[in-house]
Amino acid sequence: LSLSLSLGTVSAADTPVWKMTSKGTSATYSRKSYRLTSDIEKPKITGFVNDRLLGNYLHHVFPFPENAQLAATSRKPLNFQNLNEHLDRLLSEGLDSETGKDQNVDGRLGPTTVVLDHTSGFEGLLLVDDDLLGVVGHSNFSSIRATSCIYKGKWMYEVLISSQGLMQVGWCTLHCRFNQEEGVGDTSDSYAYDGNRVRKWNVTTTNYGKAWAAGDIVTCVIDLDEGKIGFCLNGISLGTAFEDIRSGPGIAYFPAISLSFKESVAFNFGSRPIRYPMEGYRPMQDPPEADLMKAHKLLGYLKNVFTISLDIQEGRLVEKDPASWQAEGEPTVLITLAHIFNCFSPLMCKVYLVEEVLMRYFLGILERGGAVDEHPLIQRLLDLMWLLMEDYEVQECLKQLMMSLLRAYRFSPIIPDLGLQIHYLRLTIAILKHEKTRKYLLSNVLFDVLRSVVFFYIKTPLRVEEAGLEELIPTTWWPTRFDKEGQEVKEESAEERLRRRAYERGCQRLKKRIEVVEELQIQILKLFLNNRDKGSGEASRYIFLNKFRKFLQENASNRGNPTILCPPEYMVCFLHRLIVALRSYWDEYRLRNPSAIPSEDAYVPPQLFFNGKVDYFDQQRLGGLLSHLKKTLKDDLASKANIIIDPAEISAISMDDLDEDDESITQQRLGGATAGGGALARPSWLSSPTLGRANRFLSTAAVSLMNPRRSLATVEKVKVRTLNVEQRTEEDIEGSHGNDGLLLGRPPDEPEQPITEKSLLEILDGAIMMYNLSVHQQLGKMVGVSDDVHEYAVALKDTEDKIARCPTTRKDILDELTKSQKVFSEKLNHLSRRLAWINATIYSKEKMLDIYWLLQVCIRVIEHSDRTKTLFAFMPEFYMNVAMNSYSALKNYFSPVNPMDELPGYQETLSRLAAILAKHFADARIVGTDIKDSLMQALASYVCYPHSLRAVERIPEEQCLAMMKNLLAPYEQRPWAQTNWILVRLWRGCGFGYRYTRLPHLLKSKPEDANMPSLQKPCPSTLLQQHMADLLRSDCEMAASFLNSVLNQLNWAFSEFIGMIQEIQQAAERPERNFVDSRQLKVCATCFDLSVSLLRVLEMTVTLVPEIFLNWTRQSAELLLRRLAQLINQVLNRVTAEKNLFDRVVNLRLPGLESVDHYPILVAVTGILVRILVDSDVQGVQRGTVVLLADPCFQLRSIQYLLGENDLTALGAKPPGTVKKHFSLQAYPDYISLEELMKVEGLLSHLTRESKQAAATALPTSEEDLCPICYAHPISAIFRPCSHKSCKACINQHLMNNKDCFFCKATITAVDDYIKPSSSS
Repeated sequence: LSLSLSLGTVSAADTPVWKMTSKGTSATYSRKSYRLTSDIEKPKITGFVNDRLLGNYLHHVFPFPENAQLAATSRKPLNFQNLNEHLDRLLSEGLDSETGKDQNVDGRLGPTTVVLDHTSGFEGLLLVDDDLLGVVGHSNFSSIRATSCIYKGKWMYEVLISSQGLMQVGWCTLHCRFNQEEGVGDTSDSYAYDGNRVRKWNVTTTNYGKAWAAGDIVTCVIDLDEGKIGFCLNGISLGTAFEDIRSGPGIAYFPAISLSFKESVAFNFGSRPIRYPMEGYRPMQDPPEADLMKAHKLLGYLKNVFTISLDIQEGRLVEKDPASWQAEGEPTVLITLAHIFNCFSPLMCKVYLVEEVLMRYFLGILERGGAVDEHPLIQRLLDLMWLLMEDYEVQECLKQLMMSLLRAYRFSPIIPDLGLQIHYLRLTIAILKHEKTRKYLLSNVLFDVLRSVVFFYIKTPLRVEEAGLEELIPTTWWPTRFDKEGQEVKEESAEERLRRRAYERGCQRLKKRIEVVEELQIQILKLFLNNRDKGSGEASRYIFLNKFRKFLQENASNRGNPTILCPPEYMVCFLHRLIVALRSYWDEYRLRNPSAIPSEDAYVPPQLFFNGKVDYFDQQRLGGLLSHLKKTLKDDLASKANIIIDPAEISAISMDDLDEDDESITQQRLGGATAGGGALARPSWLSSPTLGRANRFLSTAAVSLMNPRRSLATVEKVKVRTLNVEQRTEEDIEGSHGNDGLLLGRPPDEPEQPITEKSLLEILDGAIMMYNLSVHQQLGKMVGVSDDVHEYAVALKDTEDKIARCPTTRKDILDELTKSQKVFSEKLNHLSRRLAWINATIYSKEKMLDIYWLLQVCIRVIEHSDRTKTLFAFMPEFYMNVAMNSYSALKNYFSPVNPMDELPGYQETLSRLAAILAKHFADARIVGTDIKDSLMQALASYVCYPHSLRAVERIPEEQCLAMMKNLLAPYEQRPWAQTNWILVRLWRGCGFGYRYTRLPHLLKSKPEDANMPSLQKPCPSTLLQQHMADLLRSDCEMAASFLNSVLNQLNWAFSEFIGMIQEIQQAAERPERNFVDSRQLKVCATCFDLSVSLLRVLEMTVTLVPEIFLNWTRQSAELLLRRLAQLINQVLNRVTAEKNLFDRVVNLRLPGLESVDHYPILVAVTGILVRILVDSDVQGVQRGTVVLLADPCFQLRSIQYLLGENDLTALGAKPPGTVKKHFSLQAYPDYISLEELMKVEGLLSHLTRESKQAAATALPTSEEDLCPICYAHPISAIFRPCSHKSCKACINQHLMNNKDCFFCKATITAVDDYIKPSSSS
């Protein structure tokens, strides 16, 4: 307001001294002085308002009602001296009769203010909000009822559904007894509706109503005059649910609910305006009729002020458009408004009146259309509120107004044009455009009392017909052509193409409507991020930044507390809007500062991770605990970043402080969440987001009512360990006069180029943390709708094929198939429209670009942090996780609707991520087990797909060699299964019979997920194979160590597998019915798969570097070959024995053991034998043959088994006709080439011939000359200094892991050849 007049410029006779009292309170408050001087340099002087003009003006603003009697008593002229008396008479008119009605309510018993009975009316564990209207289930099945009941008449109440899980809502009598298994509707005098299972309950249950979803409103109605109970969903009646209910003396019904763990609702018994009133039914709590009438009258007087102005020069009243009204410095108008607000202000502290009167009026102003800026009247009204209301009044009013707006937005039904959501968002923007209001709400309400993140959420409709999607998307489409493995075929007919294009046009129409809502949400965030509104204190952005950090802390530190965590579906929408607003401000800054980097190249500089300016709560760092890093790297911080760690700070953090029990940690985190929030408590997410925090914990096990608000001492303890972000100022964040703010401690390798405003860097850091907290998991969850469409489409196609093949004589079968076809088609129509909504709100091209931008940011952050050398350990783990998970989301969730190849700079990004995975999966600076496993799994997934494998091949050769060297490190020193899997994937497609995607016996079964890395087509890497060969060839010690560890793990894995299938076989043979534990079956299958993959790695090594086994001039070559032959013979004997254990378990075909079969393990062994005994040079073949035949476990029958022969059939002859079908490699022509079969036949011929010769030339060996360890080979080595003896194979294998003698445990210093002395004649 621009006013410069004192009150003396009113009429000369009317210069009262103003002192006002707040209505409805016993205390007296002196009102603010209305003498305003804000334009001192140019005072604006107006003339005196004469008595006649003033009287006319006041009569226009406060008109006489049509009641003649009142008009007769009020004929004297109005002025400011008698205005109070006149106003009191106007407001009291018509209240007597209404008040008398309110005092006598027939049919209801109990308090007039109806809430949930938190003293005795509950069962189980519950969390109840401060206002006793919101409730969260905290046990298996908890129940609670209201404080008031009804015994006759027609009554209703509303339930706002906050989660769509298992709940039963309705009515019960005082005599109903509930427990953890039985709730409302499970006893004789209780009646309930369950929208989760779509049923009604009264002891028994039947189908009823529709499914409810989060954001719906259920209306519960009871007619005790007719004995009926019914329910409505979003104002639409579901019909009568129960009839002939008991009534009469001693029978009264309470509103009640039973709900399972984590489910939540909020009740409206009438404390707020009923959203869907029912004609003839009264709410459980009566509306405040007297106050409501006063508020409407006062609002009418306020409107009158806006429609007329004073023309002092002409001495007359002038009508004007209310939209253009503003206080032009006329004190008469201001004092008139002061009289109105003196009565209006106390009423606006009541939630019912704010929602029914003030919010409706504001919404009405915006209904005229146009941009929000075209309606300045809302800004003027907010100016008046801050001017003419006491601070506590305007603050309470604004808080209740935002509560009502948030509730209205969240629980509005979805309509085709999203008009309701747009309406409420526009009003939210109009309110937040007012600077003082925005800052107050940011500081005290939006993140402290409200869950304002709800404003950025667009809920997904569960019932597409009610959302109008049938009209918006009249034509539906889904895939109709599939291959044998159930994968979609891109070919389509002309009709299918037309249908798809019509569906896509409907999806585009829907997307444009959703984009309107998203743009409004972005406008709200841009208001929050405004950093130029410094006229009345700190800029909005810095208030928001501190609240945003607190929000992140709550969600990062309370993972087990459902009432604190923000639902992930809200997080997804909030993240996307935040990214758009952030990038907008980022690029605006670059326009003003061309030397700054654009948002396309955004990153977070590494000094934020170690300079202590940003609080990362308990987020794990790559190098471990922050306290440990500060101790061990304090010298590096001083030398590289010029940051000195205070010794007192280090000593204050002891291990005792970190090893607290879970309860203590939870208490501290809850205390930390409430610290700095002022007197306002945090609300619950799961109940209504606009209510107070669920801080009442109800338990029937504990009689007392507990309030878990933490003591001050606990809060202070948290503050010692974390930054107090609530107290940071703009200077702390942005810096000034040589102070770098958030960028304190720039490392030498970090460029001096300005990036952007430092506050935006912290917001970017928070956005990445948000993605890690819950966004990625939610993206994976929502993709399930697309999977459902695919499954139903396959089922429909299969049903249509069956109908086509069904004989016309089988009408019964045809009818059933036709019914199934109709069900599948209806389901697909519903799902395809719902999928259109999800694709528009979650998986659109724009959302994909947001996630891709986060991926690129994380890659740059990791690259910059890596250059800091040891300080890289300070980087939070979530940056690595987001880099891996965002790529996974782009590949698995957004594709193929939005192909990754179309992303800008996709190939370069892929290569940079590959370099990060290759370098850091074995980085010694990373100590966390989970993050190291994640990196290994990401690399393993990377090499399964051709495009990402090529990216690995494109990284610099030096990094490639380093990666391969890390992969070839001994398996005993680290988790090795993923490493082995990576090597196998590099080989798959090159091995013997190893070109398959799925095993032959599994082709007819449908895979659970065809996108799994293990089900991708073979894509071997000859480049990486060559790097592996070069490393093994050049480093003999590493090669021996690597292969020895592979052989050890193979021995362990196969032995474990055999042991487990023995237990499984024994259980299957017992006469009683036994069920093998599914976990045991899974472990058994895993051991088998590990054995096969280890054999494939051995096959790859033999193929690429055969000299490791066959060049006996290399150390350990002979020993490795003997060990390999020993293990191969063990595997062959176990798998190929006639009617053996392996055969019997495979024939059981147990669920969980699908991968266990002859083919995968036998072709892997065959590949090794062929490489050594067929493809090697003459000397290699000779050495391999000698070693294999010398092993006492060798049986020629095992080799014959590979071709379907046994020891009685001649080579090339067909197997004898038997009932059992023998395994044979010849039975797999699609998997094994003719050339490979010929090599196996040559292998069998060679071994048959050589084994006969060996048998003929073998000399008998006395038992005394055999090795006392293995009894398979003659003694050939003697140990020094103890002179004990064994064969070379045993001692060489033993010395790889142990230096002590077998027999005397003396340390062996040398091993000499042993030659048996000739016997004396």
